[in-house]
Amino acid sequence: MAYHEAMYFLLFLPAVIICYQLIPQKFRWSVLLFFGYAFYIIMSRKLVFFLLGATGITYGTGCLLGYMKKKAKTACSAGETTHEEKKKIKSDSKRKQKKVLVAGIGILLLCLIYMKYSGFLVENINVVLNQLHIKNSLTVKTWILPLGISFYTLSAIGYLVDVYWEKIPYEKHFGKFALFLGYFPVIMEGPICMYEDISKELAEGKPVQGDWLIRGYLRIVWGIFKKSVIADRLYIAVSALFDHYTDYSGVMIIAAAVFYAVQLYMEFSGSMDIIIGSSEIFGVHLPENFAQPFVSANASEFWRRWHISLGRWFKTYIFYPVSMSKLAKRWNKFAKKHTSVYVKQIVASAIALFPVWICNGLWHGPRWSYIFYGLYYFTVILIELMLEQPFTKLCGKLSINKNSGWCRRIRILKTWVIIFTGELFFRADTLQIGMHMFRSMFHQFHISQLWDGTLYNLGLDKADWIVILAALSVVGIVNHLRERKVDLREKIMVQKLPARWAVYMCLILAVVIFGAYGLGYQEVDLIYAGF
Repeated sequence: MAYHEAMYFLLFLPAVIICYQLIPQKFRWSVLLFFGYAFYIIMSRKLVFFLLGATGITYGTGCLLGYMKKKAKTACSAGETTHEEKKKIKSDSKRKQKKVLVAGIGILLLCLIYMKYSGFLVENINVVLNQLHIKNSLTVKTWILPLGISFYTLSAIGYLVDVYWEKIPYEKHFGKFALFLGYFPVIMEGPICMYEDISKELAEGKPVQGDWLIRGYLRIVWGIFKKSVIADRLYIAVSALFDHYTDYSGVMIIAAAVFYAVQLYMEFSGSMDIIIGSSEIFGVHLPENFAQPFVSANASEFWRRWHISLGRWFKTYIFYPVSMSKLAKRWNKFAKKHTSVYVKQIVASAIALFPVWICNGLWHGPRWSYIFYGLYYFTVILIELMLEQPFTKLCGKLSINKNSGWCRRIRILKTWVIIFTGELFFRADTLQIGMHMFRSMFHQFHISQLWDGTLYNLGLDKADWIVILAALSVVGIVNHLRERKVDLREKIMVQKLPARWAVYMCLILAVVIFGAYGLGYQEVDLIYAGF
């Protein structure tokens, strides 16, 4: 029962809405919690104990941090306590809190590493042992990954760090905290929420309003349109190209990278539309995860627009702490005396960005191709930072406005090359396959293959490609309007009733008529649900 399946939006979600409305407001949070765990059990059965375990560990650690903070404040507020004694109390408490925080995060990460990465680690240890001619090899175990473990683990860690930093108070109510990690719209593939994002709205239990219901379902159908009409069709062509990569070269390898990038965006952003729309029905506003990423002028901007919640998490809990670490401070102190400001900034950026992109690659899964993908963007972004100052000076000398329309369009095209190349390695089953496909891109380059019928050998006929292009045009227009701050959904909502329902019916009929299902198609699982 994934988000894009009829059972979810025609049966499960209506059942939640009805039960939610029937319960008194102060208990509505419990309905969301019950259905959150029901959804998880339907999808993962006994693996729900991993979610329960993570919830218990995070809740207990947060309460302990809160108790230690309160105890330190009480001790410091005593009238006879001197300034030096207060300073020592705070210092001792902070040190103990840090140990508790590290222990809590350590347990969460150990569970994630054991379930998601132990097989990968063992495989690579065995490779090293084989190279050293050591016959004793370790046994590789394959685990069924608990649903959403990568997503709720990051949310849990973020909550603990925020409590430690005193950005938020710890949650005393176990049930309401359990709802934060077990809220059914986000449990499968995010967005990765911070506690302050949704905790208040989850607890309020506001009654469902007619406008919320219509807005929510309108966005749900829009998300299904992007996934079923575009992404699921492109899946067939993408699978054909990547599964038989040795049969293709030149422009067809480029087509594989482009098709996959579009498929991934349409599916993931479509899933986010379904998720955010589902949550809007209950008056809970989740953070947006996409902001027209394909109009980015550079790789940094792309990652500010793509999977926004993951980027925000890495920025808040890795980039900033590393920027303020002892290593960064030592470098800044050394560089101030021995290097230029330019070199100082570049190296400081590299120090903070490296762990971010290593973690980004690993977060997606235990594969060298994912690690390469992270290092690829680390390298690209660092090169962009290095070239930004010289590029700005060059534009000044040539009297070129780098933000002008034509210049930005060239920079966007450059960013497309970066994006599509990165997605080629991201989709390849192994790093070796990715390298082979990248090299093949420059061999036997025949652009005529785009119109000589070769595309029809990928499992899609002419009608399929026409549907894809037409649907992409619709999505492109909507995204263009969004980039210009025009909310088309709100525009539709203020129209007269016949006009509104005409749009609703057109969208529903587009999904029903042009959706990729039935004979010749197969149901496609959500890509990011596997992360």
